[in-house]
Amino acid sequence: MDMVMKLGTENPVVIFSKTSCGMSHAISTLIRGFGANPVVHELDELPSGHEIEKALMTLGCNLSVPAVFIGKEFIGGSNEIMSLNIRGKLKPLLMKANAIWI
Repeated sequence: MDMVMKLGTENPVVIFSKTSCGMSHAISTLIRGFGANPVVHELDELPSGHEIEKALMTLGCNLSVPAVFIGKEFIGGSNEIMSLNIRGKLKPLLMKANAIWI
């Protein structure tokens, strides 16, 4: 859990993903579309990926990926990010985290 929190708070936007997860790719693309440059940790390419995946599930991710941190806070998975976007709250959150400057 400590490693997840450390990695998740080192950059304005951090996404834990898997190379085979289409939803992870979609969330990354959405965030990049605002001009942010998220750090993406591909769990299936990391030696400690399985342990990180377990820790993400203890944070409340039903599915372990995507798991998104914005502004040093765990935001959630794809449902939470899509909901923020639909309500017009994703862009302000990215701005507050200094991930974008518009």
